[in-house]
Amino acid sequence: MTSEFDARSFDRTRERAAPDSLTGHWSKGAEETIALPKVTLVVAIKSNCDGCRAFLDADLDELRVPVIIVSAEEDDTGEWNDFRHRVFISPDTFRLLEVRWPPLYVLVDPVARRVLTEGVLFGPAQVASEIAAYLDA
Repeated sequence: MTSEFDARSFDRTRERAAPDSLTGHWSKGAEETIALPKVTLVVAIKSNCDGCRAFLDADLDELRVPVIIVSAEEDDTGEWNDFRHRVFISPDTFRLLEVRWPPLYVLVDPVARRVLTEGVLFGPAQVASEIAAYLDA
């Protein structure tokens, strides 16, 4: 994916509040609310995105935090059915976290109710390196 160069995000994180739960549904499931009891990585994806597909099938253990992969759009084509990780459909999450242009990651601290950091999604190794300082603090 990004092994050819050092891909990373450059924009400063916008200070804003973060929710302590997310409401939406898993593909073809009923609406539910997911509580976020600790620092969580929310990964916003979109359809027809090669990098998003690669992330959905990647080993995410190096991220060291719970990961919720979210889309604002329904997967009517079944594009995300055969991947390792499920997608939570939640347009409300995009609104709450002010996600305008996926693919994007947002590291949230639901206890402090704030966004710790955010950036463009290139791959798990890039995200792990960008969020490490917030996990070790």
